[in-house]
Amino acid sequence: MKAYYTISLTVLLSIILNVSNAQFYKTEEPFAHTFSVVAIDPVSGEMAVGVQSHWFSVGSIVSWGKSGVGVVATQSFVNPAYGPDGLKLISEGKTAEQALQMLVEKDAGRDYRQVAFLDAKGNISAFTGDKCVQSASHITGENFSVQANMMLNNDVVPAMAKTFRENANLPLAERVVKTMQAAQDAGGDIRGKQSAVLLVFNTKAVEFEWMDKKIDLRVDDHTAPLIELERLLNVYRAYEHMNNGDLAIEAGDMAKALDEYATAEKMFPDNLEMKYWKAVALTNNNRLNDALPIFMEIFKKDSNWKELTKRLPASGLLNVSDEELLKIVGK
Repeated sequence: MKAYYTISLTVLLSIILNVSNAQFYKTEEPFAHTFSVVAIDPVSGEMAVGVQSHWFSVGSIVSWGKSGVGVVATQSFVNPAYGPDGLKLISEGKTAEQALQMLVEKDAGRDYRQVAFLDAKGNISAFTGDKCVQSASHITGENFSVQANMMLNNDVVPAMAKTFRENANLPLAERVVKTMQAAQDAGGDIRGKQSAVLLVFNTKAVEFEWMDKKIDLRVDDHTAPLIELERLLNVYRAYEHMNNGDLAIEAGDMAKALDEYATAEKMFPDNLEMKYWKAVALTNNNRLNDALPIFMEIFKKDSNWKELTKRLPASGLLNVSDEELLKIVGK
């Protein structure tokens, strides 16, 4: 009777590499070949790292960062320790170049690594090991580094560098996504695509840990991860406008608030929640007649919002009289 065994890709690669490289490569390290960008915008005070790979949940192992410190992309045969260890060294006063050099020198599996460091002062350093699967290379330039391995061709990394340089007018997050899209358009990962991530941090340290990431978007498993990542970034920007609208109301600037809300709705027209809180804000600012048509439109599409409206006065979120509430929700 024959026995049949299923060997996972990771286990198979581990066996091959252990035989061929005398244990320099650790078997538990993930096989995350990919392309990535680390970049800084000195004007906005933002740093970003963006990644796409044909590997599940690439954002959980390749991308690292901390506000006031720097960002890291560690890929190919990933040694995740480059992330936290590199950020620790930078926080202790090492430059990106010094920190990366120190970690590469003590890494027995360095030939299989591809890593990029960027610190909050704008220093950048990248490393591509000799045994990274071709096509593999990196390009560092002013305010950025782009790197890739196991690509379809040698055009990918130059296309990334060119696109980053040509789109200085864009906000950093959009610029990074566009740079990754150029990589995919030029051929991308020879295996295809599966996941992507975009992280944005402040170049200045933040007061609270929960404020550390300005943008934290991940697509863990998708047939078109960069398209989905771009969509999520657009949603994020729409909610930024909603938040700005709320702040404008707190400051007593209704004109600005309505402008911000309108921009958000234009970016995300099918989102009922954005319309709903706009109506609530109008009502709370003595604009019930302007809010009523919005409420009616929302209730027609989803009656749950009507039920929610009945509950808001008790929580102090909707400041209306019983008569006004009846005008909104009816009997």
